[in-house]
Amino acid sequence: MLNMAEGLSRLGALAANPVVSTLATAFADAGFDLAVVGGPVRDALLGRETHDLDFTTNARPDDILRIVTPISSTQWDIGRAFGTIGARVQGEQVEITTYRADSYDGVTRKPVVEFGDTIDGDLLRRDFTVNAMALQVPAVKLIDPTSGVEDLVSGILRTPIDPAISFGDDPLRMLRAARFSAQLGFSIEDATFAAVEKLRETLTIVSPERVQGELVRLMQTDDPVRGIRVLVESGLIEEFLPEVSALRLEVDEHHHHKDVYEHSLTVVRQAIELEKSRNPGAAADVPLRLAALLHDIGKPRTRKLENGGGVTFHHHDVVGARMARKRLQALRFDSATTDAVAKLIELHLRFFGYAEGAWTDSAVRRYVRDAGDVVERLHILVRADVTTRNRRKAARLASAYDDIERRIVELREQEELDSIRPELDGNQIQQILGITPGREVGEAYRFLLEVRLDEGVIGPDAAEQRLREWWAARG
Repeated sequence: MLNMAEGLSRLGALAANPVVSTLATAFADAGFDLAVVGGPVRDALLGRETHDLDFTTNARPDDILRIVTPISSTQWDIGRAFGTIGARVQGEQVEITTYRADSYDGVTRKPVVEFGDTIDGDLLRRDFTVNAMALQVPAVKLIDPTSGVEDLVSGILRTPIDPAISFGDDPLRMLRAARFSAQLGFSIEDATFAAVEKLRETLTIVSPERVQGELVRLMQTDDPVRGIRVLVESGLIEEFLPEVSALRLEVDEHHHHKDVYEHSLTVVRQAIELEKSRNPGAAADVPLRLAALLHDIGKPRTRKLENGGGVTFHHHDVVGARMARKRLQALRFDSATTDAVAKLIELHLRFFGYAEGAWTDSAVRRYVRDAGDVVERLHILVRADVTTRNRRKAARLASAYDDIERRIVELREQEELDSIRPELDGNQIQQILGITPGREVGEAYRFLLEVRLDEGVIGPDAAEQRLREWWAARG
């Protein structure tokens, strides 16, 4: 719970930050107001670590640039049209923005920017009351025109003005509600949540890149599941990721299977726990978390009710990989993320055959070869995908995966497992067989690759003999 005495003390420490005090002095000397605004103020009150410093001022962009140039090592004005000037002050990146009021016209995807004259007016245009507080410096005065402190104490997300107007100005704020609910562990006020339900279709005016950015920020939180539930329960997820809500399959009274939606959320949580335990201190692995969320999205499309009361989802891994690729491309994800997520989904069932009987070394090599650079993520995803309440079954699967990871380590020590290739390259194949570049070289290469996968390292002499035998058998 927020302790105001401690919170105010932390605000004093924030004002005393060398970067903040340097900027505060410079703007005051130039005759302008300056305040730390939004997330840094909220986090200081909550006792959370602050990563980025954002400022607001009554100075216009040209004045901001003039003031910060002498006290910064770098400046950039890419956001000048929106009133924002960036700078690096004492090694820290900051953004200073003129008081403003931006809104959408309901048709285009870019906000219309209008500069304002008062800090209260600027704060009223922000997304939620807990982000609509400012710390005026150097005076160290908390400005809270929308009772953000009270909402911090109550753990509530509420818009500073009528939520219909706020979300109408920027529909992306509806997505931020889900993200901040996850990030802060807060509940969404009833009227604000109702506005999300009513206005969810207006998200279509927002660019896919901005939607993607908010989705990534949500998945980077410690508990994205809380935010995902907000998106699904409000219906907002239908506008950009409907495959997730489709996981809530209707259960036929005569057919029994896991709740795919709840299972997927459990997999997300378990994947994050494993990710943190295996890579402590590392940045959130967004491709892994997306794969955990989406790994079963092929099930609704492949679901088949059997006569005996069973349910099958044949090939949902392959179908789901294609669906995920298409959706992530629509959201303008980069190719590396898209490829990683699709590959993880396509391969997430491969291991379960291992639990039925140990693989040959050849099968383990193929598993590593097919996974490529996502093999470590695949280890986590496959383990997280075990959500059975049957302890004996869970223990058996965990033991089986312990075994496959052990064998991978052993094979890596014996062979170049992560870069499996034939023991003869294309030039050597051409020289041995006396052929020129062409289709036959590719066929010979693939033959030797299969030998390598099946038998491991046999040495170049044995590989040459096998190649000559294969070539002779072809006539």
